[in-house]
Amino acid sequence: MSSTAIHPTHKMSGKSSARSNEWSLLLAACSGSSGPDHLESVRSLLRAPIDWKTLFQLADHHRVLPLLYQALATVKAEVPAQEMQVLERHYQINLHKAMFLSRELIRITDRLSELGVEFLPYKGLALAQMMYGDVALRQSGDIDVLIRAADLPRIRDAVQELGYSPHAPLSEAQQQAYLKSGYECAFDGPAGPNLLELQWAIQPKFYAVDFDMEGLFRRAVTVEVAGRAIKTPSLEDLFVVLCLHAAKHVWGRLVWTCDLARLMQLPSLRWDLIGMQTRQLRAVRIVRVTLALAQRFFGTSIPAAAGALPEDAEAPALSREIEGYIDSQKLYDVESLAYFRLMLRLRENEADRLRFLGRLAFTPGPGEWNAVRLPPSLFPLYRFVRIARLAARAVQR
Repeated sequence: MSSTAIHPTHKMSGKSSARSNEWSLLLAACSGSSGPDHLESVRSLLRAPIDWKTLFQLADHHRVLPLLYQALATVKAEVPAQEMQVLERHYQINLHKAMFLSRELIRITDRLSELGVEFLPYKGLALAQMMYGDVALRQSGDIDVLIRAADLPRIRDAVQELGYSPHAPLSEAQQQAYLKSGYECAFDGPAGPNLLELQWAIQPKFYAVDFDMEGLFRRAVTVEVAGRAIKTPSLEDLFVVLCLHAAKHVWGRLVWTCDLARLMQLPSLRWDLIGMQTRQLRAVRIVRVTLALAQRFFGTSIPAAAGALPEDAEAPALSREIEGYIDSQKLYDVESLAYFRLMLRLRENEADRLRFLGRLAFTPGPGEWNAVRLPPSLFPLYRFVRIARLAARAVQR
């Protein structure tokens, strides 16, 4: 295998890649631009020295290897043959995985349809088909399905019949509590762990962004994925949901901003609906940061219709700060005080910040259940276990 073979990486080593040749080439490949000017820009970047191992690691870290392959295939003569072969091999690997996930999605879709259960596949394959026109052009590691909380027991039993098992089994008391405080249940499948995620909310409760899930189901649209007509969130709901998801992970993977940049450019996107919903959720700042990042990374124009979103004075500085973090390839410790401080800064008013802190402090979850084993009769005491664990973590840091 070539020395530039791609290996999974959770944190890039060495100096920051910010504005390096490799980073600039990756941004150009993901921009979605086309035409002679863009091709000449890519060719110009390829004439500069390229560390191919670093480039491929960056692309893998940011889950955009297929987009890099697609862009470089258009200027194949400018790319060293050995490096193009490595990239093509990994594109084929991703294609095969997408085909496998498509078959699994069909199995799950057929079974749940038989039961008459309403569900919404989103992100992953559905998003790849909607935004890129090809399930192989997005690196997808699992199948994400939105469900209603009340349907989880039936769906859990149905997918278990298909060979899926809960990644972290919960007792009955834990499951009832987690349906109120959490947002997803992961399942291990035939090809590995965490292959399927059933989600009954967009984020854990403590983030204090209470999305209208019934409205999301009501506004769902039909798309075709893997030869099946499936329902998925509307473009406007999808945009807001993906912004919230990216923010939860501090926009740490380039693919998330890339998805949203493509969505931004759709002429059918109803910015008036996005504006109304983000004001209701008090998530305008999160969306404004996302728009700024798409513009800074890919040169994506912010449509005039996005004026339906109020301006936010804090968004520009936050986007510059987050851009530096993404450039550096560092991963936020999502249990650190720095992370929670950033989440507070992304909220727009004091009431939401207080709601976030209150839910964060008083909402126990699997971490507390695994740390201390209490009998069912003492289950309410996990709230105090939560407070104690947070206090201990704060002292340690």
